[in-house]
Amino acid sequence: MRVPSRSPGRQPGPAVTSAAPARRVPAAGRRAEGTPDLSAYRAAVAELLVEMGALADAPSTTARQVLLDQRLREPAIAAVLDATPQGLIGARETLLLEMARYQPNARSSAQDLTALVRIYLLSRVDVLWWRDSATFLTDDQVRASTELVDLEWLRRRGLLEFRYQEQPATVVGRGLRAVRRRLRPDATPRTAGLLFRRARREMIALLNDLAREFTAVAPDGTPPLWVTSLARSAEHQYRLRRLGYAAMVPSGHCLGWAADVELAWYDRFGARPALAGLLLARQDAGEVNVIDEGQAWHVCLAPAAARRYRRAYEAEMGV
Repeated sequence: MRVPSRSPGRQPGPAVTSAAPARRVPAAGRRAEGTPDLSAYRAAVAELLVEMGALADAPSTTARQVLLDQRLREPAIAAVLDATPQGLIGARETLLLEMARYQPNARSSAQDLTALVRIYLLSRVDVLWWRDSATFLTDDQVRASTELVDLEWLRRRGLLEFRYQEQPATVVGRGLRAVRRRLRPDATPRTAGLLFRRARREMIALLNDLAREFTAVAPDGTPPLWVTSLARSAEHQYRLRRLGYAAMVPSGHCLGWAADVELAWYDRFGARPALAGLLLARQDAGEVNVIDEGQAWHVCLAPAAARRYRRAYEAEMGV
């Protein structure tokens, strides 16, 4: 497994410069010719969700399907879905199947059908962006990939600005986690933790940059940025689906280009609006795709920003 060079870490001198654009320009303002307009897509999805909310009761199944048939063919939505590997028809059929299978579940970020539609449609931006990227199919591929870096190696050297926790690997570990939660229920976010403590270098740089920006604007006493999910395998994604999670397939997580960032926990520090604002500003700049999934927000790095964050990682880590 490749790891960053064994540099001495941070050196005395100026603080690390943010890799984010100095002046955020809305993505629509610099959209490449011939590419779908993501601002228009998100606006059209928002309008669709308002109408879906009025048809959330069980007897409205036929009306929901008619609505989707009409709205998914609108140019702003069709342009994005048609550019994904499934195409417009495949995306429509998958969404209808997801809706037919949907069961409310306390574990799921989709608390109702409207949320399910929102998560599915907005996650298609990830798939559009990274349609040529290979999926990590198995757990072993995630563990062995040289495209991913071990977070623990970086954490021990003080090179991570954000926090995370791993899933306990044993019954004893799960028991200790449960005891800590009973004794200090709000000390950390209520999350299962990372199954794989591995991430792309570009994602590490993005999250470090976001964490520094969050620390600068959050109220005093706010804990650092907390990341609840990073790279996953398709194998694990299907396990999550069987457990009732709204784990979409394909997913930016299974490509290594997405992360989930805790939001709800920061309510107790008065910092949630600040973090949400930072994420949405980066989305407006065309740097990331953001999906509000309730407790955590899904964040996918845009291909246009990947090279900049790769350079930022190499500069910060001294490689």
